[in-house]
Amino acid sequence: MGEFVTWLLAAAVLGLLAGGWVWRRRAEARRIEAEREARRLADEAAELQRLAAERAAAEQAERERLAAVEREARRRAALLAEQQRLADERAVAEQAAAERAAAERAESERVAAAAREAQRQAELLAEQQRLAAERAERERIAAAEAEREAQRLAAEQAAPPRPTAKSAAQTLVLVADDSKVVRIKTGRLLAQHQYQVSYASDGIDAVQQMQARLPDVLITDVEMPGMDGFELTRHVRANPQTAQLPVIMITAADDRHREQADSAGVSVLLGKPYPEDALIAHIRQAMGQDAVQTSPA
Repeated sequence: MGEFVTWLLAAAVLGLLAGGWVWRRRAEARRIEAEREARRLADEAAELQRLAAERAAAEQAERERLAAVEREARRRAALLAEQQRLADERAVAEQAAAERAAAERAESERVAAAAREAQRQAELLAEQQRLAAERAERERIAAAEAEREAQRLAAEQAAPPRPTAKSAAQTLVLVADDSKVVRIKTGRLLAQHQYQVSYASDGIDAVQQMQARLPDVLITDVEMPGMDGFELTRHVRANPQTAQLPVIMITAADDRHREQADSAGVSVLLGKPYPEDALIAHIRQAMGQDAVQTSPA
């Protein structure tokens, strides 16, 4: 009985010990499982926190990207607005420049039109003055012609009749020229045809010589000091004693001097150089001499 109780107590103690070991083992398993669950939960929390951080970082990056996009859009809008402003200013400046150029063109055209009108008025005035001068010159020439005609008529009435013809030896030719070379050359030509020759160095000298001795023919140059050929001819025509004197004028510009020579009363205008036979022929014609009357010495 006592052994049974002992074995029973031993079995109970063993059962208690076994139960305690099992309980401890279960408690340890529960502890390990709880630790594992806690670690899992911690890992899940850490993963969730990491995902949340990544999502927050992504959201922050997206916000920053959107902000950068918005800043770029604003920058581009500002740049576009500045370009539009500059284009508007350039368009305004170009319009102003075009208006200034148009105004300057209009002013230039107005000034040019005014200048053309002034030129036209000046030309019209010049033409009127030219016509008036031509009319006055024609009137002067007509008056001079009338005066010469009156003097010629008076001279014909007052002057003694000139012999109808003289021989070359009886004919005195006065050569008026300020060039000694021309005087000598002309005198030699006349002497070769047996004409008498006297010389005057200018118009005043010629007048003085005609007062001393009246020539039959006057040969004169145009340009001479003191009194030129035109003045000399007018003086000859104004004097009744010499009004009918044949005057032969020698000039290098016969076309230019033709009107003045006719106005002064020149009988014959010879242009330089002239044929010597032409001069002799004019003298013979003026004196009514036969062309074959004399021959050169």
